[in-house]
Formats: sequence, C-alpha cells, structure tokens
Amino acid sequence: MNSEQLITSIEQLKDSRHKLLEQIHNVIIGQDRVIEEVLIGLFANGHLLIEGVPGLAKTLLISTIAKALNLSFGRIQFTPDLMPSDITGSDILVGSGQDREFRYIKGPIFANIILADEINRTPPKTQAALLQAMQEYAVSSGNQTRPLPLPFIVMATQNPIEQEGTYPLPEAQLDRFMFYVHIDYPDRETELEIVKSTTGKAQPEVTGLFTAEQILEAQAAVRSLPLADHVLQYAVDLARRTRPDSPDASAEIRKWVSWGAGPRASQNLILAAKARAALDGRLSPSEEDIRAVAFPVLSHRILLSFTAEAEGVKPRDVITSLLE
Repeated sequence: MNSEQLITSIEQLKDSRHKLLEQIHNVIIGQDRVIEEVLIGLFANGHLLIEGVPGLAKTLLISTIAKALNLSFGRIQFTPDLMPSDITGSDILVGSGQDREFRYIKGPIFANIILADEINRTPPKTQAALLQAMQEYAVSSGNQTRPLPLPFIVMATQNPIEQEGTYPLPEAQLDRFMFYVHIDYPDRETELEIVKSTTGKAQPEVTGLFTAEQILEAQAAVRSLPLADHVLQYAVDLARRTRPDSPDASAEIRKWVSWGAGPRASQNLILAAKARAALDGRLSPSEEDIRAVAFPVLSHRILLSFTAEAEGVKPRDVITSLLE
C-alpha cells in the first residue's frame, strides 16, 4: 500500500467511524469508552474479552456492531456440557444404502464476528477448540483443515460474579485476547434514557455500512501506518516494566506482580495504538495512544501476587502506577 492509498484509506476510515457510531448509538445508549475499545480491537484485528455483570447489554452491543459493519454474526452460548464439535462442526453420515457418505456440517464458528457468551462456563477442552480457531483462523476436522471467513473476530463475554461451576481461562489463553474490556453500570441519567428508549414502541434499525473486503482493507491500512522509534520503545518498555524480574521494574511491581505481560502485549499495544490513531484520522500513533490502550491491553496479562490481593490492589492500580 503506497502513501497515497494509505492516506485515502485513513481518511475514509475516519469518515466511516462517525457514521458507524451513529448507527451503534441508535441502539446502544452511552458506553462510549466500551464502544471505542471494541472498534479499536476490531480494526486492529484482535479478539476481545468483555466482562460485566448481567444485564449491561454485552450481547446487544456485539450484535449491533456486527449489523453496523454488515458482517455475519454467530452466537455460541457456552455451557458445561458444550462439546468442541458443537462449536466447530462435525462430519455426519447422510444418505442411505450404498449412497451413504460423511458430510461436514459447519458449526456456528463459521461467521465473521463470534459472540462467545460466558466463555468461562465451559470446560477447558471446549475452550481450547475456540482458542485454536482464534489463533489459526481455521478449524480442523478429521484430516481436513477448513479456513474461517475473514475478517474473523471473537468477542467473548464472562460475568465477574457467580464463580461457582465456572472454568476460569488460564493465563496462556487469556493472552490470546488483544483487549480486556470492562463494562460498568451506567450513570443515573444514562440509565433513565436507556429505560425510556427500550420500553416504548419504536424499535431502532441499524444499517450496514461496510463490506468484509472494506474491513480487511482498513485492517491492512492500520498495520501499514508508520511508527516512530520512540513510540515503539515506549510500548516495549511499558510491557517490560510489568515484569517483576525486569531490572527496570519498580518496587511496587516487584511487590504486587507475580507474572507480567509478555511480548504479545508489546505487539498489541502497537497495533491498538495504530488503530486508535487511524480511527481518529491520524497517520502515525503517539505515546498518548499507547497510554490510552494500556488498560485494556495489559489488565488481563498481569498476575497479581498474594501481597497485592491482601492489600486489595487491582491490575488497574498496577497499570496506573506504571503510567505515572
């Protein structure tokens, strides 16, 4: 992609962002930060882990964004008895007599945007089937590997309560999600508006604004953005300072953190910063972009020590200390 094409793509993405937000806000009231983080993750081609208590419109948000982007949408409700083949699909014997043959029936994972609802409610074997698809953009069945439609983005949700009977994702699997997005309760004015708009007759419509090819082009433009050396160094140093055994780690990090973020965090900081700059119409990310995406990129990659848990320290406190 040459410089003229890149400039044109970024200008189109900036214009499309405003139209996209209009469509999303026809249905979703408030949650500006959450919507921004989801769009950054999507155009950076990263998977997202979304956490919030029940009833905060996590499912509605994801399905609305899929409609606004004009992408195919698949929803998988994770339960303790869900099997890997329920996600990926399986070979089924069809026909009768000598005409019988195995035919592959695709699972719900064959869509552009996948809502993995309550991913921590299913056993590790089924979680692994989804996470393999996230990493390889393909599904293996028997001796065949089938590619998934592109773009392919998994948006997994989990509830922070009702932990009994759940299977928390291990750190290695959490690391495959670019962003951890936390949805909190709306303020009073927003909640009044939500209740008023959702208990009337009118059902808002969402218009699809993109094609899959346009989104792939936008993702390619994001990756093509030039990067200043000082921004690259800032992102890498920020990730390295989360590691308690790093010579640059502060006393707080050594005290509060058992395991810090790995190299994938540095990569995701850069990609997310590029996507944030592109959506804003800028041709190069800055250190401010790195700081803006630090919380969703690093929150799920920091494993706290027993001391931190005893003192009530959260990953957000650790990242705030780093940025300061």
